[in-house]
Amino acid sequence: MMWDSIVNNSDLVLNNFGETLLYDPKAPMLFSSGIFWILFIVFLPLYALLKRSKLQMTIFVVLFSLYFYYKSSGMFFLMLMATSLVDWSISRWIAASRSKGKKLSLMWLSILISLSILGYFKYANFFLWNWNQMVEGNFQPLDIILPVGISFYTFQSISYVVDVYKGRIAPARTWLDYLFFLSFFPALVAGPIVRADYFLPQLEKNERPTDTEIWAGLWLIMIGVVKKALIADYIAQYNDLIFNNPELYTGVQTLMGVLGYTMQIYCDFSGYSDMAIGLAAIMGFKLGINFDSPYQSRNLTEFWRRWHISLSSWLRDYVYIPLGGNRKGTFRTYLNNFLTMLIGGLWHGAAWKFVFWGAMHGVGLAVHKMCKPILKKIPDNWFTVLIFWAVTFTYVSLLWVFFRAKDFSDSVLIISNIFVNFDWAQIPQFFEARMVWCVMMICLVAFHFVPRGLSQAMQGMFIKSPWIVKLAAFILVVQLVIEFMSEEVAPFIYFQF
Repeated sequence: MMWDSIVNNSDLVLNNFGETLLYDPKAPMLFSSGIFWILFIVFLPLYALLKRSKLQMTIFVVLFSLYFYYKSSGMFFLMLMATSLVDWSISRWIAASRSKGKKLSLMWLSILISLSILGYFKYANFFLWNWNQMVEGNFQPLDIILPVGISFYTFQSISYVVDVYKGRIAPARTWLDYLFFLSFFPALVAGPIVRADYFLPQLEKNERPTDTEIWAGLWLIMIGVVKKALIADYIAQYNDLIFNNPELYTGVQTLMGVLGYTMQIYCDFSGYSDMAIGLAAIMGFKLGINFDSPYQSRNLTEFWRRWHISLSSWLRDYVYIPLGGNRKGTFRTYLNNFLTMLIGGLWHGAAWKFVFWGAMHGVGLAVHKMCKPILKKIPDNWFTVLIFWAVTFTYVSLLWVFFRAKDFSDSVLIISNIFVNFDWAQIPQFFEARMVWCVMMICLVAFHFVPRGLSQAMQGMFIKSPWIVKLAAFILVVQLVIEFMSEEVAPFIYFQF
């Protein structure tokens, strides 16, 4: 009887474990989920053993990346493979062709294929809904599931083909190399958007990470986990209350919700980027910085040089400059800025609120460029710096309302609520009722404004510290996450893009 019980329990454990390894649309695998870290702990020593052989390492990482994408988005990993094969084949044809016209046609063929796939999955229902609104039809949305991270790897795919066409890079030597680049799991589902001319040479060299790079990677992972799983997920619980039912809350409560979301989206996305960059560093790859304390910015131009750097630089190089950049006169410069941010807004989501969000950032960039001659005459002191920072932060924060709110009417209600129904006397009451939330926000703001030199010094101290200190720091992070985590692992905000 005891043996039968052991066998039955063993079968149950194996069945549950087997189900865990299968794709669950209700629980996609995230960097902040336990199953990922279990798999990564198994992956890492095998990766280290295979690192000596570039071919073996490449095959192993590609298989793990495809499995990671399967766990994140189901059978769409097959579409990723097909996309990579088409892009790689076309890039080889472009490189082999001597006709400029044929090269150009092949480049546009690849771009149109990539954009058509993205357009169908991400924008088909959006355009059909708008068309039916115009003709007053009876719109029935198509049953379309958006593959996770499709916008990110589509942009990587487009930049690769364009760079091959322009002769900036040679096509990847093998399809396997290109598939490694496009499916590299740390950056696959939410960036950073990696350029082939930056990444493929690293794959070719196949260098082992140094001890410093490994510990720096672990530091970034810990920082990312704190940002996402500790801070962003905790403060999101209050922010969601405000944005889900804005009519129920006072101006003070609403303002705190807006400020909370402003910091939440930064912690959520930059936390993911930190984890992705850290994971890649442990594996011996560099992905580049993706966030540089963006809320320190004193104007919108500076903000977009610090926020989601891989996307803003991609939009600059593959949209703004091809449109003419600042080479076509003042008006065209403003127009090109506006159009680039409009495309950036639409990239974030198939809804008019994202288009409006992008358009208003485009207007803000154009106004800043227009006012530059005047701004240069204003003395640069602590008072003017504070004013410029406050104006920029306020503008960015209010636009995040349109980014997060359910629709335009909720956005207007939230913003008007702050200005119409605000009572300073409620601030102490709010702090008393939401003390932990307020303390987290204060700590987050303080950390965000830590000088870069001090931040790097803290990282350096961690790298040089004894292993027992590293272990203690890691255990502390895990304990804090367990203490404050919500009941379910919250998905990353940028997974929807």
